[in-house]
Amino acid sequence: MKRILVTGSTGQLGNELSLLSLAETEYSFEFVDRSVLDLSSETSIQNFFSKTLFPDLFAIINGAAYTAVDLAEKDELNARFVNVEAPKKLASYAKSVGAKFVHVSTDFVFDGNHSRPYQEADFKNPISVYGKTKSLGEDEILDMNPDSIIIRTSWVYSKFGKNFFNTIHRLAKERENLKVIDDQIGTPTWAGDLAKVCLLAANSKQSGIFHFSNEGIASWYDFAYEIVNKFGYNCHVIPIATEDYPTDARRPSYSVLSKKKFRENFNFMNVHWRERLHQLVEEVKKGS
Repeated sequence: MKRILVTGSTGQLGNELSLLSLAETEYSFEFVDRSVLDLSSETSIQNFFSKTLFPDLFAIINGAAYTAVDLAEKDELNARFVNVEAPKKLASYAKSVGAKFVHVSTDFVFDGNHSRPYQEADFKNPISVYGKTKSLGEDEILDMNPDSIIIRTSWVYSKFGKNFFNTIHRLAKERENLKVIDDQIGTPTWAGDLAKVCLLAANSKQSGIFHFSNEGIASWYDFAYEIVNKFGYNCHVIPIATEDYPTDARRPSYSVLSKKKFRENFNFMNVHWRERLHQLVEEVKKGS
């Protein structure tokens, strides 16, 4: 069986990959969380790869990242290490043992000034520390290991952990009104689909950067309204402007990703973000 190392096993992507692994017959998985491999610690990385041997490793899927967008503005050194130095070290190790390296990046590498979907080769101009570290991480990975695949994605959500879906689900049960930004445009992406795409990438001869999200576009208001509506909560979602909700980090006002290159190179049945969201809502309802 093809052996895959997954970092960040307790995150959204790691949890979804863990679920996929239950039905996998082609791959065997080694899931590691921060207690085993801390990507904010150079010592932890060195110790892990010096003491743990993976001679038959097929791929590494890096599901770990520093994703606290606002906190990164005041914590740049840690964000830089986790999003730049650590992935570079993982890419180097993958290259040394002949394994594929799959890394997840973000729409935040763009400034949001476009009015059409961003393509992979479009000029990067991140406007936050988080975006800058993810952009630099992309560059360092491909310089170190050109055979790597980087999946840029957007607005990732799932039933696991801290994310927009879970936050709105929780607040809508507690409040009569929710104010949500309606002038930032992108595409929600279910982490379960992202996990499937990462497995495709791990088994692919492709390399370089590919964009993936679910289909369609939305504002954060659209996303929140759909969540509240499908759960059937009696909560009024109110659209507001970005300027009415100040944050430490700037966000791109438009970050829709073009998936043309992905569609041309990967066989994956993608769906509209609303369809995926509705399926997740039904799953959460049944489990509650």
